[in-house]
Amino acid sequence: MNDLTDYTIAHQGRRFTRICGLFFRLEKMMGFTLEKVVPWGRSFEEYVAMFALSEVDLQKFILGIGDGPASFNALIHERGGRMLSADPVYAFSGEQIRGRIEEIYDDTIEQVAANAEHLRLERFGSAAALGQVRLRAMERFLRDFEGGKRERRYLSAEFPDLPFADHSFDLALCSHLLFLYSEQLEQEFHLRSVMELYRVAREIRIFPLLDLSHQTSPHLQPVLAELKQAGLQANIERVDYEFQIGPKHMLRIMSD
Repeated sequence: MNDLTDYTIAHQGRRFTRICGLFFRLEKMMGFTLEKVVPWGRSFEEYVAMFALSEVDLQKFILGIGDGPASFNALIHERGGRMLSADPVYAFSGEQIRGRIEEIYDDTIEQVAANAEHLRLERFGSAAALGQVRLRAMERFLRDFEGGKRERRYLSAEFPDLPFADHSFDLALCSHLLFLYSEQLEQEFHLRSVMELYRVAREIRIFPLLDLSHQTSPHLQPVLAELKQAGLQANIERVDYEFQIGPKHMLRIMSD
């Protein structure tokens, strides 16, 4: 696999990767520790682009799945909006996360540069410029994190069972987890996770729909069939964001 990591986890003698966010955990296979995490948070502008968020959307009560050290929650809060981010990395302290970012930053940028042919860096200009964008986003997250934890805007939680009441949120966003890890996460996990998102949110947006080989996930059609059977409206929509080279679409799911 040639994608840069947010998680780099040894499993069955191989290394596989997480592009963005810090939600993915395989605790049944191995313990979740900070040493297995590569924090790599996206910016507010990236969230807006990859989920096609309008000003109306930004006023909704939002759930972010796997946000990691992204700045989106902090800036939603700054704008007077409401958001909760769920990710198991939030079990650690801000200083622990900061220390891990400092440990892995240079190596991560080297990976980006080495894999540039598989990535769209035009939006940023270069691997180094991308690194600065992400570093600013993570710094903004870190300034907000401890206060946000006290306010319960950052919560340690994970798929496929979320600790929220039915219809708690207007909009749920899932970035670079479902569909991306089609080889590592089986079809049943995808089906359960998507239906769990539907349970807790009135609308769901998932990006990207590609797996790590840059192909449309083999789980997408079974998920669409399950959604249709449940009477849910599901659309595949083009968005103005591409980082992993391939079709740039998100899945949008609504109850009516």
